[in-house]
Amino acid sequence: MVSEAAGWYARLDQACPDRAKQIRCWLDFWESSVISGTPIAASLPNTWPTLPAGLLTDPGVVLDKLLSRFEATEDGRSPKGAYSTPSRLVGSVLADELSSGGRNKKKEAPPTLSLSAIPPAFRDYAQKLNKEASLVLGEDDYSDSTEKTSSGIPLPFADPSCGAGLVVSQLIRLHVQRIEVLSAENKCTDTLRLLEGLQLMGSSGLAVEAARRRILITLGKAGLVDLSGDSRSQMIGRAEAEMILESNVLEGDPLLGEWPWNESPKLLISRPPWIRIKDRFRGYEDGSKLRKELSSKLRNATDYDGNLRFSALRGNVNMYRLFLERSMQLVGEEGRIRMIVPDSLLRERSSAPLRKLLVESNEWFSTWSFPEPNRVFPGITQGVAVLGLTVGGKTEKMVSYGPLTANDICPEVGLSRSSPSLDLERGSWSSWTDATWAVPRMPTDSYDRKKVIEAIGRLADKPRLSEEGNWLNPDGSSVRVRVGEIDQSAWSDYIDEWSEGISEIPFIRIALFMVMDGEVCLHHPAFDNDVEEGAIQRSHSSWNGDSNSPSGPRIACQAILGSSKDRRLRWAVIPDGCVLSNSVNYLEFSENVIDSLVGKGGGSLVVGLEWLCKVLNSEDLEIWSRAWGANNNVNNYEIESLPFPVPEDELAFSI
Repeated sequence: MVSEAAGWYARLDQACPDRAKQIRCWLDFWESSVISGTPIAASLPNTWPTLPAGLLTDPGVVLDKLLSRFEATEDGRSPKGAYSTPSRLVGSVLADELSSGGRNKKKEAPPTLSLSAIPPAFRDYAQKLNKEASLVLGEDDYSDSTEKTSSGIPLPFADPSCGAGLVVSQLIRLHVQRIEVLSAENKCTDTLRLLEGLQLMGSSGLAVEAARRRILITLGKAGLVDLSGDSRSQMIGRAEAEMILESNVLEGDPLLGEWPWNESPKLLISRPPWIRIKDRFRGYEDGSKLRKELSSKLRNATDYDGNLRFSALRGNVNMYRLFLERSMQLVGEEGRIRMIVPDSLLRERSSAPLRKLLVESNEWFSTWSFPEPNRVFPGITQGVAVLGLTVGGKTEKMVSYGPLTANDICPEVGLSRSSPSLDLERGSWSSWTDATWAVPRMPTDSYDRKKVIEAIGRLADKPRLSEEGNWLNPDGSSVRVRVGEIDQSAWSDYIDEWSEGISEIPFIRIALFMVMDGEVCLHHPAFDNDVEEGAIQRSHSSWNGDSNSPSGPRIACQAILGSSKDRRLRWAVIPDGCVLSNSVNYLEFSENVIDSLVGKGGGSLVVGLEWLCKVLNSEDLEIWSRAWGANNNVNNYEIESLPFPVPEDELAFSI
C-alpha cells in the first residue's frame, strides 16, 4: 500500500507538475465531494491518476502529504523524504488531553466505544451503550462560557505550526462528537465559539489557505457550516465562518515575529517542523548565506524586555526545539502544551538546556515515547515523543510512558491504560542524570525494567569516565575520547580486501567488533584464523596508505551501531600497528594511567587493556548505555559520561 501511494504521488507530478496547484485542486475536489455526497475519487478529473484504495478513506491524509512535499521543496529538500503527521496520533493526543487535562476541568463529555474497534457481533450493544452515555450530557449542560466550549475544549486553542490544519481538523472531529446531543442552535453557537477561539499560524500563504479550506470542509461535512452558500437555517453561514478564519488562521513566523493575538492560549497542540537550521535552503544557490542569516536572527531574537527569546538554543539546532521554547512563552500561566517531537530530545546532550527549562520552570507531567522502529510514523526511522506540560511552576514528578507502539494509542480514548510507564520523581531523577533531566529508554518487560532501574541506581553516583575521582584519572588528566584517524569515505581508494599480504596494515571498522559466546572480540583476518574466504570481515579490512596511527595497543569501541542490536557497547583491544575507521572511537590515556594498566597486566599493557575491556563491557554499563543513548550512535560525549564503577576489589582482576 505504501508503494502504491508513493507511485500515485509520482504519477500526479507528471499529470500536474505545479505542487501548489495540486493542493488547490485537491481542496476543490474534496469540497465538491462533500457538497454532492459522493466519494472524492468521483470528483477527480480524468487527467489525474486513479486514486489507490489506500488513499480513499481520508482526503485529509492526501492534503497533508501534498503540503509536506511542497514545503520540502521550498526548504530545498527532496520531496521523496517528506512525511506528514499521522492523524491517528494527533487524534489520540487530543483525546487524552481533553479527557485528562486542566485543573479546573468542567464536566467531561462521556466516554464512548469506537464501533470500528470491536467485532460486528457486539456493535449493536456498543451503539446502545454509546446512546446511553450521550444522554449524560444534555441541554442542561450547555454553557456559554468563554473559557471552554461545551465540548470541553479550552479557549483560546493554538497551533503555531498548523500546516494544512491537521490538528484543528481532529479537534473539530472530537468537538462534533461531544456536542451531538445539543440542539442545532446550541451546536452552531458552540462551534462559533470554537472558531473565534482559534489561534493558528502557518509558515506560508498556501498552508494558511489549505488550513482554512480544510476547516470549512470538515465543518461542512459535519453539517455545521453551509458550504453551498444557500443560507440554510440552523447552520453557520459560509461567509461568517470564512470571516472568522481570516482573522484566526494567519500566515506568519512565530519564532521571529510577534504573536498577533492579545489573549494567551490555554491549550496548544502542535507538531512543529523537524529540520535542522543547517538543512534549510540546502538546494538554494545562496543557501549557505540564507542559513547563516537565519541562524543569526534566531540567536539574536529578543522580546519586549530585551532578553533573548531563545535561552536554550545550543549547537546545531533543530527547529522543533525553538518552537517548543517559543510555545512556553506564548501559553499563559497554567495553560497546557502537547507537542510531537523526535524522542532524541529526551536524551541528547544538546537538548539538556531545554529539558532544564521544562523541569525547572514548568510542570512537565508526561512523555509518550515511541522508539524506533515504530508504526506510528510510517517510513520514519527515528523515534517519536509526545511531551505534555503545564506552563509555569516546576516539575516534581513526570510520568514517562514507553516504549509505546501504534497499538497503545486510540483516537477515541487516547493512551491505553495498560501502557508501560515509569514515574520519574524529581529527587532520584536529578541524581540519576546530574540534573540534565534526560529520560531513560526503558524496555517493555517488567523484569527487564526492574533490572534497568537497579543498574541505574548502582551507577548513578559513580564518577564519570572523563571526571576526576575515578581510577583512570588519578592526576586530573582526564581520559580523552578520540575518533578513528581514517575517514572511510574520503580515503576509500586506500582500503582494500584483506589478502594475507606481508605489507598489509589491518584496517579496523565497526563490522569487525563481534560478540561471540557472550564476549566482545575483534574478528579481523589478521588476528583471527577463523575468518573465512569471502566473509564480510575480509572486505574493507586492509589499509594501503600512510599509517599515522598512534603507536601501541589501544582500546576502542564501535561508534555507529550496525544492524545487530544484541549489544550497544562493544569494546575491544586494538593491537599495535592498526589504523581505525572514523566509525570507531578509542580512548587516549595519560602516561600515569598507561603505567598503571601495565602494572595491572603484570608488565603487559595488552593484558591491562583486556581487563579494562571487561569493565567497560560489563552488563551494568551496557544497560546504562541502552537507557541513556540518544540515538544509534555511541557519541563521544556518551562515552565520556559513562560511570566507571571499579570497586575496591578491582572486579576480581587477574592476569
